[in-house]
Amino acid sequence: MKPYSASIFIPFSIAASACQQQADAAPPTRAKTAATISVVANPVVVELYQSQGCSSCPPANAAVNAVADQPGIIALSFAVTYWDRLGWKDIFADKAYTQRQNDYAHAFGNPNVYTPQIVINGKTALTGIKRGELEKSIAANPPISGGPSISVDQGSLTIGKGYGAANIWLVQYDPQTHNIAIRSGENDGRRLPHKNIVRKLTKHGEWRGVSASFKLPSMLTDQLERVILVQRPGAGPIISARKI
Repeated sequence: MKPYSASIFIPFSIAASACQQQADAAPPTRAKTAATISVVANPVVVELYQSQGCSSCPPANAAVNAVADQPGIIALSFAVTYWDRLGWKDIFADKAYTQRQNDYAHAFGNPNVYTPQIVINGKTALTGIKRGELEKSIAANPPISGGPSISVDQGSLTIGKGYGAANIWLVQYDPQTHNIAIRSGENDGRRLPHKNIVRKLTKHGEWRGVSASFKLPSMLTDQLERVILVQRPGAGPIISARKI
């Protein structure tokens, strides 16, 4: 899909594809056990920004789906709102996700945003529409390391010692695959799978280099997983990340 800003479009050549689908029946509830959460000390965080109203996102969406279950990868799919006006309202979109992408645009020195966009470790951006592009970028970006530890005990989140300042983000996402059928707009009649759909993004606190503990809120539903991102202010690099 063409890139978009609050008032500016980017040339079509920057990104020419878009995600699609409408929710099927809800999957069965599953019990949360330790086995359902894969904790890797030094993961690679892959954030996809896409919209069901954009005809350019399917290749990037498929690329992220393909790596989502790989060990050491935390893949998150954020649905943005600014293409809802094209005839189909994205059923997973949230203004908070659009704002996060705009924050990245400012951090990267870009005048506007576009879909699809993939951000790796809060540092590297690509469209992901070319075959193998995401895999090459993951290989070129080392796993996150050197940041503070992240631990959870009896509903309490603790961020360990380190240096500098960072924001603490709590992401709740659905790890299951949902086939979404689009009924109108650019992707009318198409059906594609969505995976690791972000359902809630919350700034959970601020960290100042000293060990700090925070009470975790309850889960939206027991079908979701949670990730903590410790990220430099202003949509800077992600310095620690963990599934909890």
